[in-house]
Amino acid sequence: MNTTEFINRIDQILKFHDLSASVFADTIGVQRSSISHLLAGRNKPSLEFVLKVVTSFPDVDLYWLLFGKGSFPKKAKAAPNEEPESKVDVKNVESHADLPRSEAIDKIVIFYSDGSFKSYSDKGS
Repeated sequence: MNTTEFINRIDQILKFHDLSASVFADTIGVQRSSISHLLAGRNKPSLEFVLKVVTSFPDVDLYWLLFGKGSFPKKAKAAPNEEPESKVDVKNVESHADLPRSEAIDKIVIFYSDGSFKSYSDKGS
């Protein structure tokens, strides 16, 4: 990973979302000084930082952020042998209402080998 190019990609995210560095830091949950040091080239991004960016900004592709491959904003793409929209119907998933409260399912996240993921939550119940 080229740090200078990584910083340029962070700048692209900031401009695209019209964010200041401090608002970006608050959004991804890191200290503002961390962003300042990173953008100035004094620090290199940690894995935790990269994961916070791609988690907080679903339009940022992991491989684009790290290596500049792909596009930004991320184009929605289907996983192999899958239609673009998922066939998972949360309403048809076995109910978890009878489980003890501490064991109730709040969210299911599916991670794909290309670095993308889909998150499902049953907020309606």
